[in-house]
Amino acid sequence: MFDERTVGLFLQGTVDTIYVTLASTIFAYVFGIVMGVALVITRKDGIRPNALVYGVLDVFVNLTRSFPFLILLIAVIPLTRLIVGTSIGNNATIVPLVISAAPFVARLIESSLLEVDPGVVEAAQSMGASTRQIICKVLLPEAKPSLINGSAIAATTILGYSAMAGAVGGGGLGKLAIQYGYMRYQTDVMIVTIILLIVIVQAFQSIGNWATRKCDKRSR
Repeated sequence: MFDERTVGLFLQGTVDTIYVTLASTIFAYVFGIVMGVALVITRKDGIRPNALVYGVLDVFVNLTRSFPFLILLIAVIPLTRLIVGTSIGNNATIVPLVISAAPFVARLIESSLLEVDPGVVEAAQSMGASTRQIICKVLLPEAKPSLINGSAIAATTILGYSAMAGAVGGGGLGKLAIQYGYMRYQTDVMIVTIILLIVIVQAFQSIGNWATRKCDKRSR
């Protein structure tokens, strides 16, 4: 079996992977929710139609999502160095992860908000609610279960991206899989790394499903 040093590497890799995934998901949602809301309210049938804003955002989201993550990871190295002072390590990995995931999150949020019953929005408008009130008190609260479920999907997607970051200096389980499992031909390390990633994914998804059920009025 593995010695104490290898077990320590697995534990540290797991902690680093969870840290990078959660931090990236939070920041991706901060930017993604702004873009997602803007896409919904500025679309042709939105509460504040604006073809220019919608068109620019739509193209930006589509273009950013089309970049393969490894290429994006390398392309934004100068920006990563500018923000965190280095291009390797856990904190450096968060920058490209957020850039890559935010447009994906924006689409998830857009989809969730479009599921809200238009009648509820129309009722709020008829009562004189402002755009901000409709967003904060109608759209987001009504879409909360779907938004929470989407956050679990986003976290598992970002987790997969974080593992790829190990190829170019990122930390976590991806680094272990590449440096030990691939480069040193240690199949046992690769297998354990895969199992740990699966466990983390299942944990994120289970927590997301539980939180979704707690917030869903229809399940009560």
